[in-house]
Amino acid sequence: MYRVSAHLNHLAAALLFGAFLGTLHANLDPASYYDLIETRLGGVSLPDLLSSTRAPLTPLWLVGEVLMALFAFYLAKELWEAHRLERGPLRGMRATLPLLATLGGMAGAGLIWMGLTVILEPPGMAQTRTGWLVPLGSEVLLAWVAGRAVFGAGHPALHLLLLISIGSNLVGLALLGVMLPAASLRLLWLTLPVLAVGTVWLTHGRHALAQSERAHRRAARLWPYILAGLVSWLGVVAAGLPGALGLLPVLPAIPHSHRAFGVFAEAEAFLSDPLNRLDRAMFWPLMATLLAFGYLRGGLDLEAFSTTTLVTLGALWLGKPLGLLAGAALAVIALRRPFPRGLLAGDMLWLAGLSAMGFSLPLLALDSALPGGMMAEAARLGAGLSLIAGPVLVALAGLLRR
Repeated sequence: MYRVSAHLNHLAAALLFGAFLGTLHANLDPASYYDLIETRLGGVSLPDLLSSTRAPLTPLWLVGEVLMALFAFYLAKELWEAHRLERGPLRGMRATLPLLATLGGMAGAGLIWMGLTVILEPPGMAQTRTGWLVPLGSEVLLAWVAGRAVFGAGHPALHLLLLISIGSNLVGLALLGVMLPAASLRLLWLTLPVLAVGTVWLTHGRHALAQSERAHRRAARLWPYILAGLVSWLGVVAAGLPGALGLLPVLPAIPHSHRAFGVFAEAEAFLSDPLNRLDRAMFWPLMATLLAFGYLRGGLDLEAFSTTTLVTLGALWLGKPLGLLAGAALAVIALRRPFPRGLLAGDMLWLAGLSAMGFSLPLLALDSALPGGMMAEAARLGAGLSLIAGPVLVALAGLLRR
């Protein structure tokens, strides 16, 4: 099996360390923590182009809408290659099992959220229409670290875990945009990403298919794709969609290698195509992004425990694993799609348990999917507590091995 890049471990450490610092600050001095994350940067508000409500420009907005676009691009690049490139794990019918497991896990999480909300929440809280969007995503980085300890390096279950967790995050982000109130959407602005993608493909991207060395050098320049990404992000945010989706439209226009080495494969460090060069150039900005995201959005108020915390944990710990197993069973039994080579049916139980870790996307979805205040803080606490599933599974796997 191929080696996964060590960058994942470093990014996971940055996210976890940021969340640890944020949690310390939020509990030792809550007033200064919330003042910090809501500070108006430069004393200015967002322009009308980016916000119809003249909202203040805050560190919370900057991290969630601007910097996390880098992380979404980093994840989407791997999913795009897995689907498009030769021997990619999502090529053709090989996508059936990961796709159904992903959709099953998301459906299970959403259904359990809605059911527990009706049972546990007060009537006023139960009317929150979009709260079910919160538990849809699975943690990618921290689940990978825990999965590596459970399965061992190079196990095929790890690669399926990455595909499922990346897929649930990206689909969850897309649903978050689709489910926004129609009044907040200004879809005419989406012509900007379309123009950016078309222009950069015609002027640079398509030349990667040419025969001449001059055309290849033209296609290999990075600045046109960066500029197109900025224009695309501006159009997505102006349209009222989550800024984390802003760079994704440009992805198909960037020339890439013609062979897939695997999800987050270490071998991609030796490729010289523009997409992989951009991916490598993003490492240190991503480290800073995840550290800031963990600190500003991952600070858990330990006194915020309420029924919403239980609803979040129920959706992640119960709905997500059961839904994932149901989706995988549908693919294997009903559609007769085989497991990836080296993967056993029992491995799916561990994989389903690891999918119960939800952190990055749930924290990103809180502001849009739930009312602010204590309900959002209680859900944030639930998302943080869901990470306990990782150490528990690692300890259980160690006991069973002994």
